[in-house]
Amino acid sequence: MSENQARIFFGGELRRMREKAGLTGKELADALGCTPQWISTMESGRKVSEPSAQDLDTFFKTDGHFHRHWKLANDIEMQFVLPPGFPEYLEYEKKAATYRIYCALLINGLFQTEDYTRSILLANDGTNVPELTAKRMERQAVLIRENTPHTWLVLDETVLHRTVGSPAIMREQLNYLLTASERINTMIQVVPNGSGYHTGLEGSFTILGFDDGTNLAYTESAGEGLLIEKSARIRDKVVRWDLLRGYALPVEESRVKIRTAMESL
Repeated sequence: MSENQARIFFGGELRRMREKAGLTGKELADALGCTPQWISTMESGRKVSEPSAQDLDTFFKTDGHFHRHWKLANDIEMQFVLPPGFPEYLEYEKKAATYRIYCALLINGLFQTEDYTRSILLANDGTNVPELTAKRMERQAVLIRENTPHTWLVLDETVLHRTVGSPAIMREQLNYLLTASERINTMIQVVPNGSGYHTGLEGSFTILGFDDGTNLAYTESAGEGLLIEKSARIRDKVVRWDLLRGYALPVEESRVKIRTAMESL
């Protein structure tokens, strides 16, 4: 795990407060209902948790001191594990009026179930899985906010047949896509496997549209994210989008593809 100075500072503050109170690690552990090893882990700056931060504030009467430093450490931790460019993209995502999303390999985070998300995160480095899962679920609120955006989701058919987590998790995920496709503002289409080569095979991407008529794009590959703001490069993504949609099945036929994939699991 990458070094996190806020987490190290948290540990130093804990050690300082414990020693000031004249407590051993075991005595503090007994008071908090945890193990001495966990106290040592926190003091060394290797790991901290929100419940422990809250318990420490209550025990030492520090009025949120430990919780504030836990939050800072956690926010920094998120920066370590999120692809470069993605935090900036999220700020734009909240303000977009339209979403045009193409998925070549995995279902986009805005349409993932909790178990599908958790399975992906666990298969990577497994760092901060509960926090990252919760944040991804919270992120989906943009699709049902006031002034609901119009959303087009295009999936390569291979995404439907790639079992993530388990067959049960994948069935739930595909059923969620069917449910989402019934929203009046959401159109989900599938590019069938028989299409041969198309521009979408070069990678997933998202185009965000704004009320002032401008667009920006985001693409991600091998853990590296790229926020695209230059007009010429955005136009390239718009052309790719238009071309690959030419290969996509109509909405009702796409629902049949999704339902068939779900029933085959």
